[in-house]
Amino acid sequence: MSAPSSKYYRPTSFYWQEFICGWGAAFINVTVTYPINKIIFRQMLYGIKTRSAFQQLKTEGINFLYRGILPPLCQKTLSVSIMFGIFEEVRRPLVEMNVNPHMAKVAGALISGTTEAILMPFERIQTLLSNAQYHTDFKNTAHAFKALWPYGIREYYRGLVPILCRNGPSNVFFFVIREEVQTVIPKYENEFVRTSGEFFCGALIGVFLSTMFYPFNVLKIAMQNKIGGEFDNPWKVLLKVYRERGGKIRYLYHGAQMNCTRAFISWGVINTAYEHIKAFVL
Repeated sequence: MSAPSSKYYRPTSFYWQEFICGWGAAFINVTVTYPINKIIFRQMLYGIKTRSAFQQLKTEGINFLYRGILPPLCQKTLSVSIMFGIFEEVRRPLVEMNVNPHMAKVAGALISGTTEAILMPFERIQTLLSNAQYHTDFKNTAHAFKALWPYGIREYYRGLVPILCRNGPSNVFFFVIREEVQTVIPKYENEFVRTSGEFFCGALIGVFLSTMFYPFNVLKIAMQNKIGGEFDNPWKVLLKVYRERGGKIRYLYHGAQMNCTRAFISWGVINTAYEHIKAFVL
């Protein structure tokens, strides 16, 4: 049997490099943007402005600023690793089987986004640890994981629906837009110019997608802000949040401005770090 066309074929080890590149890019990102992410979380949870959320964190002190970073550090590094790795694991074989490249890309993005939901317990624990209401209930990440165990495995996946609605479609948009942008951006030899282009490419896509899917994050946090009891219908929870915030859609976007800042930095860092790590390990 003849080998696949060299245009699409690369050794299997290359796929593992995609996982490594994604993991490293996410690690750098989380350590840089966590304080911003925590401010946004408070805005999503309480529907307050940036200054009020900042004052909350300032009052709690530096000791609580990075409280809850371990779950997103574990979740995000594995998530972005899966995002890039599974995408290529699915897309490339489909292309080699002569599936339409665009359809292969969509399939890879959807599957990688859905697979990321396996890591949802980390998001669940982060929600609890970031909420001041539970500061005295949980000592750390391990304690929070252990405290949920009596409620069953489903408790770790409370709020799964909005995460599935967010992950797959956002991955599709990310990979499709990213490739289209890369095809029109000139290739510069200057390292600074090339790095700046990579940063702004990821940053602008991140801002667009984080704004588009922001209500799903608000819904996720609202659903996860409880322990035990009935699993609420996502639509009913969304309506409840909508009414509690004055019945105006724009109030569902409290924290969106800060979220855009976080997304700009976060996805700019991820895209830049990914490309640099990829160039190093290849």
